[in-house]
Amino acid sequence: MEEITLQQLKILLQKSNDILLIDVREQYEHEAYNIGGTLVPLNEVMGYAGQIPKEKTVVLYCRKGIRSQIAIQRLEERFGFTNLLNLKGGIGDGP
Repeated sequence: MEEITLQQLKILLQKSNDILLIDVREQYEHEAYNIGGTLVPLNEVMGYAGQIPKEKTVVLYCRKGIRSQIAIQRLEERFGFTNLLNLKGGIGDGP
């Protein structure tokens, strides 16, 4: 599984706006702090798979990087995604 650090993500976002961010945390976590990603809680990711583009970079994230890792594994195994990156270590509890 490919991973990207928060610092690398910041640089990538400065260079390109063709990146999709997906937050796999729960609604209350997203409301408390988010980095602009689309909220798709882990238990809803498989149902959202048809809306995830396969032709652009997609970064999945959560608080510590574990739930996003699980989401990526499921999406890759079931739907054959090859463009998903895990935010290593997640976004934590906020700034």
